[in-house]
Order: sequence, then structure tokens, then C-alpha cells
Amino acid sequence: MKTSHSNYLISSLLLCSSSSSFLVFYFPSLVLSKFQIQFTNPHPKPKPPPMQALSSSSSSDGPHGAITVLLNTIQASPPTWESAILSNLLIFLVGSPILLAGLSGSGIAAAFVLGTLSWRAFGPSGFFIVAAYFVIGTAVTKVKMAQKEAQGVAEKRRGRRGPGSVIGSSAAGCVCAFLSIYEVGGAAYSSLWRLAFVASFCTKLSDTVSSEIGKAYGKITYLVTTFKVVRRGTEGAVSVEGTIAGLLASVLLASVGCIIGEVDASGAIICVVASQIANLGESLIGALLQEKEGFKWLTNDVVNIINISLGSIIAVLMRQTILQSLLH
Repeated sequence: MKTSHSNYLISSLLLCSSSSSFLVFYFPSLVLSKFQIQFTNPHPKPKPPPMQALSSSSSSDGPHGAITVLLNTIQASPPTWESAILSNLLIFLVGSPILLAGLSGSGIAAAFVLGTLSWRAFGPSGFFIVAAYFVIGTAVTKVKMAQKEAQGVAEKRRGRRGPGSVIGSSAAGCVCAFLSIYEVGGAAYSSLWRLAFVASFCTKLSDTVSSEIGKAYGKITYLVTTFKVVRRGTEGAVSVEGTIAGLLASVLLASVGCIIGEVDASGAIICVVASQIANLGESLIGALLQEKEGFKWLTNDVVNIINISLGSIIAVLMRQTILQSLLH
């Protein structure tokens, strides 16, 4: 019981402290972008390029001017590469204790690339989706860690993810970010890439939560293809407790995406449905192919990429199908 309570406390502290760190930087940019709040200067000056502004302000206005330029760079709308890199540097510095609890050193480097791409493509709200996924995913991974380790079903390194895991969890999101940054398909496809981005992380969070809660609390674990009772942690196995938790996790993240404007209400519903279909597909792959002869290359990271890609693709197809049905 002490171990259980300790793990719950660690998870709660991770969630609260990390959320606070991210929100400090998130909300100013969100408010400015959504409500277009402007601070006027009675004697406005022409706005120089970011790098020139930083050097000139630092020399003429001192620390106060440098801080002003720093904040203006972070809150740039639309986001720039400078604002994305600078924001991530600050957030990763402030949130380093939380990041170290959930990621290895090389995993943090991979996460920095993901965070920068997310901010550049979708702004602070896109970054917040990734941050929420990371915080919740890290917290549930550490639930009943001692029990999972004793049963041999715990994640490696006590749940600290490496670069392979980061890539496996975010490959589809990174593709969506690139498609958005380079405006592939033009303005008409912009909302689709945003929807696919959110759907990919709803899918992965649902998968992570269902797996970790299932391993911690699942009373009976069934193989998805035959419903035969198998031990916890078996590839392709599901439990009622894990499935419900995974569904709730996807609803939570999709709702967050809707509240902060990444997707609309219908998009949030699509993300939830797509995530559950994709996770069913992942369970089938695990049960039928993974660890079988000829499929040794089908590692967990590869399956994760397939899973989140399915979630993104299904979400886009659902959106397009709904639009076409409405037009006809």
C-alpha cells in the first residue's frame, strides 16, 4: 500500500508541477493570439527583425529591453522558428526535473525536436497537446511501478523513455507539423493537418493509458483475437479496466484540444473515435504478428508508429467523408 500511495503521489506531483511550468509560458501566447491583445506605445518605433531587435534592444535598453524582446519573440504570431526554439529552451529548462523523470538524456533531445516542430507548426496550443500527452503518459507509466517490475511488465528504465519511444509516439505528429509548416495543400488542408496532429496524440495517449492501467489494475486480461485469458503484458491483450481508462484518456485530450482551439467539437469526437479504431488495430497487430517468426522487426516502437499513423489517417478520412456527405 505504501508503494502504491507513493506512486500516486509521484504521479500527481509530476502532473501538477509540469502543468504549472508549461502554463506559465502557454497562456500569455494563447490569450494574445485568441483575443489579439495589443500593448501600445505612445511613441512607436519601426519593428526590426528578431535577431537585430535582440541585439539593439540589449545594447540600448539594457535588461528590460532584452526581456521585452524575449517575450515578444516567444509570443510571435504566427509562430516563427525563433519563437519555437526559444520557447522550448525556456520550457525545457524550467521543466527539466519533470523531463528527467520521464525521459532519458537522448529522449529529451528527441522531445526538444518534437516540441520545436509542434510550436512552429501549431503554436503554443499545439505544444500544449504534446505536453499534456507527456505529463499524463509519464504519470500513468509510474503507477504501481514496483508491481509491474515484479511481474516483468514494466517499461524499461523505470518508465524513462528513450529516443526510439519518443519517435514511435510522435512520428505522425511530426509529419503533420511539417505538412502544416510548408503549407502542403494550402489553406484548405491546414485544418486537416491540425486534426491529424491531435488525433495522433489522442491515439497514443489512449494506448499508453490503457496499457499501463491494464497492467496495474486489470483483473482479467483477454487476447483480442480469441478472448482467451492471458497474463498481463501479453502483446495484443486487453482488459476492461485498461480499455475504459484509455477511452477516457482520449476523451480528455480531445476535449483539451477543443477547449484551446486546436479542433472543433466535431473534430474532438473524430479524434476519439479514430483513436479507438487505431488502438484496436494495434492490438490485432500485436496478437497476430508481433513476436511471430518473420516479424521480429515489428518492435513496440514500429507498432507505435503504425498505431498513431492509423489514428491520424482515420481522422482525416472521417473528416473528409463527413464533409463530402454534407456537400451532397
